[in-house]
Amino acid sequence: MSNFFIDDVGIGFPLVLVHGYLGSSDMWRFQKKFFSKNFRVIAPALPGFGESSKSKSLNSINDMAKFVLKVLKDKKINKFHLLGHSMGGMIVQEIIKISNDKVDKLILYATGSVGEIPGRYETMEQTRKKLRVNGIKDTISKVPKNWFVKKDKDKNFFICEKAAKNVRIDTADNALIAMKNWQGKDYLKNIKNKTLILWGNKDLSYNFDQINILNQNIKNSRLEIFDNCSHNIHLEKVNKFNRVLDKFLKEEIK
Repeated sequence: MSNFFIDDVGIGFPLVLVHGYLGSSDMWRFQKKFFSKNFRVIAPALPGFGESSKSKSLNSINDMAKFVLKVLKDKKINKFHLLGHSMGGMIVQEIIKISNDKVDKLILYATGSVGEIPGRYETMEQTRKKLRVNGIKDTISKVPKNWFVKKDKDKNFFICEKAAKNVRIDTADNALIAMKNWQGKDYLKNIKNKTLILWGNKDLSYNFDQINILNQNIKNSRLEIFDNCSHNIHLEKVNKFNRVLDKFLKEEIK
């Protein structure tokens, strides 16, 4: 794993944070600082993204899930809480399929169970076409703006801008292929973990129907909706996001 960046901070029960499309380990900078006081926070940069931008990217959600599991195996971590954001939410659902016995609590954040993401501001193929025609710089200058209510005027937009800076066109396209070809809806009823679903009511990537599918099909789940937030709640309303997640992680499992 020497070619990849994996942040590992704090002590305590492991909390694994999996970023989304065009993301990085640094996307979790406020969560790593907050949660490392009580948890061991593991935040990998997925192959081809962020701090791991020089490594070869993957084109399937299953392979990305296996990558995260390999990271944890190498660190001899056999039980952990698991959070996935956006594409990362697909990855953590896949991890549950592969090794559900390793996951304690599950957090599905601004994500869904259908890789095509019905209701997204544009289809995956439209994004892929724009990527091919206009290039990677155009994509990374436009896509992250949709993740904030205030667009690029949000005070933490620069974190996304920095994360996407070194992403290659093949990495961006491989991730779009991975999402487009993934399907997790049929497995939702098999998820037994205590699950928290987080969503901003102005999310342009995932509409409420996609979030509701998760909540209705995962038996032991609850939904927390953040008002006036888009796709990146953890950067838009840092303190509230951290408090909600912290409360969930510290609740006794019934």
